[in-house]
Amino acid sequence: MSGKLAENVMHFARVLRAAGLPVGPNKVIDALRALEVTGISRRDDFYWTLAAVFLDKREQFELYDQAFHIFWRDPRMLERVMALLLPQVYGRAEPDEPPPPPSRLAEALLPQARQAERPDEAPEQIEIDAAFTVSEREVLQQTDFESMTNEELAQAKKLIATLRMPIPEVRTRRLRRDPRGPRIDMRASLRASLRSGANLIALERRSQTRRHPPLVVLCDISGSMSRYSRMFLHFLHAITNDRDRVYTFVFGTRLTNITRHLRHRDVDVALTHVAQAVADWSGGTRIGTSLREFNLKWSRRVLAQNAVVLMITDGLDRDLGHELREQMERLHKSCRRLIWLNPLLRYEGFEPRPAGVRAMLPHVDAFLPAHNIESLVDLARALSGTPQRAEHPRVAA
Repeated sequence: MSGKLAENVMHFARVLRAAGLPVGPNKVIDALRALEVTGISRRDDFYWTLAAVFLDKREQFELYDQAFHIFWRDPRMLERVMALLLPQVYGRAEPDEPPPPPSRLAEALLPQARQAERPDEAPEQIEIDAAFTVSEREVLQQTDFESMTNEELAQAKKLIATLRMPIPEVRTRRLRRDPRGPRIDMRASLRASLRSGANLIALERRSQTRRHPPLVVLCDISGSMSRYSRMFLHFLHAITNDRDRVYTFVFGTRLTNITRHLRHRDVDVALTHVAQAVADWSGGTRIGTSLREFNLKWSRRVLAQNAVVLMITDGLDRDLGHELREQMERLHKSCRRLIWLNPLLRYEGFEPRPAGVRAMLPHVDAFLPAHNIESLVDLARALSGTPQRAEHPRVAA
């Protein structure tokens, strides 16, 4: 295929790749070969041919659809993209205005708009960045991970690296020397009297030691949780390198222990090792099967000494909740607290209708949202408080 069409398909693939879709050179070549078979006489055939080659998951379709309509059907695409950089004046608007493109798509199309400027014009000295990103830290903390641009994601990762998990200390069975301790240490008292040879024996005392309980994290890495789980891995890396006894497991269709990989100080190296170790990234979700494997193989090793468990998942189980209720009950009885973080709670009208959510909800101590940095800060506050039964206010018991 020759002419401008092959070049335009390549540029369209670059836009999709900049917006976050995994479109490489091999898919561009496959798309050109597919177009030679289907032809370009009909617009629908052209649309679905590129979709069949470029898309891997259902979640990518909306971004592809908007990018296709802007790139191929709108003759004034560059003018509209440049208009996004200008301040908006709110007044009487047209009743049927199309919704603005996503931030990632606008960011992907921005370099093309800048290249379309005339080369003989003098470059502007004022940089306008009012439409795509806002550098306010408070606004960034409240932005959903799913709607963040690439630049905002980079800033969010830096903020996440500074977060800490203030889990309160609990008393253990081990004793330590304490002059004001409630217990008398008879052995230490006798040894002290033999050394000094005094007639009066000074009593040595001791008390129970206090230590942070282990933290066990079960993170869902299925297709519906892909973007959130990647951000949570940065959060878990910061926690793992900040304190001891943090155990991290990821699950999709199987359970994988990534604790050893996250202990590397460099976050990029750690996540590279995680990517190599996990084989079911962005696949299906089998929560019940994964919990059964955890309860059989790992619970006795990592849930000792009043461990706190964080479960990060949307509760959409591929097996329709089979054996999930029994495994959740066993997990809940084996730990000190079980906290469920669900990104779906960002919606005001969330209801526990899926079978997996209904099976899991009765066996958790706290049901919290987890979709932005602010929700992670709220999680730290919830962990620092006293343990108690709690449910999300929007979820009926």
